[in-house]
Amino acid sequence: MINSMTAFARAERVEGDFTLLIEIRSYNSRYLDIALRIPQKYLVLENKIKDIISSRVDRGRIEINIQIRDNSDVPFAFEIDERKAAAYYKVLVRLKEQFNIDTEIPLNLLADVEGIIQPVQIDRDVEACRPVVEDCISKALSDLVAMRKKEGDFLVKDFNKRLDFIEKSINQIKKESSGLLYYYQERLKERIAILTRDAVEIDPVRIAQEVAFLVDRSDISEEIIRAESHIKQFYAIMDSEDPSGRKLNFLLQELNREFNTIGSKAGNADMSHMIVAVKSELEKIREQVQNVE
Repeated sequence: MINSMTAFARAERVEGDFTLLIEIRSYNSRYLDIALRIPQKYLVLENKIKDIISSRVDRGRIEINIQIRDNSDVPFAFEIDERKAAAYYKVLVRLKEQFNIDTEIPLNLLADVEGIIQPVQIDRDVEACRPVVEDCISKALSDLVAMRKKEGDFLVKDFNKRLDFIEKSINQIKKESSGLLYYYQERLKERIAILTRDAVEIDPVRIAQEVAFLVDRSDISEEIIRAESHIKQFYAIMDSEDPSGRKLNFLLQELNREFNTIGSKAGNADMSHMIVAVKSELEKIREQVQNVE
């Protein structure tokens, strides 16, 4: 089964007097890398949240942004440091008297002093929020996994099209390689004729020996068999339920190795052109595989 590592999901939940908003983004990564942003007081839930994610996702960078808004009136309550306000007010009165200032002391002079008016610190029961947070995380994660699967289906269609081209190219290369005996024989005769200017009679037995040597050195049957085997494994891995990105990447390295060897042994221009086309398709698959979980 092919899953993309790129996806986005969002979930929102209103429970009692608070609202929970969760956004999850996933990107390419060689390993599972979880980055969590959550209000400080809820950090005790971090390990549980990461456990939930690692149970559903095997690879990729997962960025989670959790916002928890309190909708009750309590967060907007404030408290006054009356002792500090009284002391500050006395200082202002002394300044008025000392400089004979005949004006009222404005309220903002007291309100703007740091520490006199402060928001009330609310200790919400984090444990009471835990089930809601976990449920919302699971919902967002399900949507993320579904999107990764949908993107993976598009990748499978692209892989199948390119692998079909490669298989057809392999069959054509096999046909071309079957005529190497005649090809090398004619080419060797032409070269000898050019070098000797037809002044030397060509020994058919000697020609046959040299051609056999060239054909043996250019034999690509083993590489073809391995390439066909790698492609079958590629299809099997795509159908497997296990994460497949690393395995597919390894197979592509092996396929490239086989076609590099075939290219070095290629006996004619047509085969060389086909191998270049195949390697181009393998590179396109490799770029896409980097996004596979």
